[in-house]
Amino acid sequence: MSHKRMPKRKAAIAVGGVAALGAAALLLPNANASQDKDQASGATGTAKTLKAADASNLAAQLQKLLGDALAGSYYDSAKQQLVVNVVGGDKNVIVQAKKAGAAVRQVENSTSELKAAAQTLKTKATIPGTAWAVDPRTDKVVVTADSSVTGAKWNRLQSTVQSLGSGKATLKKSAGTFKTFVSGGDAIFSQVQGGNVRCSLGFNVTASDGSPAFLTAGHCGVAAKDWSDSQTGQPIATVDQANFPGNGDFSLVKYNDPNTQAPSEVNAGNGQTVQINQAADATVGETVFRMGSTTGLHNGQVTGLDATVNFQSETDPNGVDTVTGLIQTNVCAEAGDSGGSLFTQDGGAVGLTSGGSGDCTSGGETFFQPVTTALQATGATLGGGGNGAGAGDQAGTADPSASAGDQSGAGDQAGTADPSASAGDQSGAGDQAGGDQIGGTADPSATAGDQSGTGDQSGTGDGAGTGNQSGEGAGDGSSS
Repeated sequence: MSHKRMPKRKAAIAVGGVAALGAAALLLPNANASQDKDQASGATGTAKTLKAADASNLAAQLQKLLGDALAGSYYDSAKQQLVVNVVGGDKNVIVQAKKAGAAVRQVENSTSELKAAAQTLKTKATIPGTAWAVDPRTDKVVVTADSSVTGAKWNRLQSTVQSLGSGKATLKKSAGTFKTFVSGGDAIFSQVQGGNVRCSLGFNVTASDGSPAFLTAGHCGVAAKDWSDSQTGQPIATVDQANFPGNGDFSLVKYNDPNTQAPSEVNAGNGQTVQINQAADATVGETVFRMGSTTGLHNGQVTGLDATVNFQSETDPNGVDTVTGLIQTNVCAEAGDSGGSLFTQDGGAVGLTSGGSGDCTSGGETFFQPVTTALQATGATLGGGGNGAGAGDQAGTADPSASAGDQSGAGDQAGTADPSASAGDQSGAGDQAGGDQIGGTADPSATAGDQSGTGDQSGTGDGAGTGNQSGEGAGDGSSS
């Protein structure tokens, strides 16, 4: 292959590998599939009707303005309102929140009380296969245990939750086990001792030194340093920074060729793309989309923020890999989507797939690394390197009728793509929405088999094992 063609080939990582999938669900401007109708019971006042993205922005503004006087907030999808929780009936807080356009709800538990409950769980119940996050809709910490938490471990977890009081926390069981996803997704590959590692590309970015790069899961970057866009191909990108376990699960991987054209897009299947305009904070209650090459495009709701997940260590049978600061969702996923993109229908980059439990038949929980914190930690900016990326906070609007190449690298723009145009007519595979792949054209060489979705995922080790990664074993591999 000539040097002249290399940049084009390298950009294929950023392109979807979903041509073999055929179908995904239609992304509609008001997609509501899989979304519960949360009612703001007890909410008072006349609140503004808001899109989820605007509600997220308002929530951030009110958090800065009112701080701990707020006890969380969420998006009421049925009423299209932001609901903010207030403890103690502080009239000044209520007036300011209403004036800003939010509905106000009186609750019992303050943010500090719920954080204290989470700290108790960390101290007494950091058990592999457990997770917890604050749910502002119930004003409680929701604790989840996977199927591996039994016997003495279950008793310990149950007694810890009970000690917090019935009004502070709830405990539920999850099918399957929490794990990270090594094989599959919009496949990127690395050859390590024992076999191949497969992960998924999340979003193209521009590194702080101006070079083209992409974000993926931290446990992928810990597992392997050099990444290719084909199973036996030469490396085309190298891990620059990787964080896992600990506070987050993210990696910054730089393309080896500084001329790589890496557009800021997500492939929604069938050669259709959604322009990524900005990094967006998740809001509980909003609809989000995840793309996986095995299961296609799926949507669901954000159910919790700042989640803590305790994965069984892949390297220490008695160890636990704890990851904090994650987004919890009910979007289904299956093994292999690690690192892939979570996004909103209007082009907001929200998360990178970490791990979870369940599958796209029975459902389950899936956890994601927030893109905003990954960008902050790595110093990268959203947008494809070498293609006019990182142009700052522009108020532009993407034109969905323009080609993918025309729209790439627009930086952190506050524009809105029309997902009904971008996502195309994609029949069939369930409530699915375009994700882990960021390019204009699908890469037909990447088959669905290469890219197994995002199921039982959750933060540890996408890594260096022999498992599912070369398509031969059943294991997920060991990473850290």
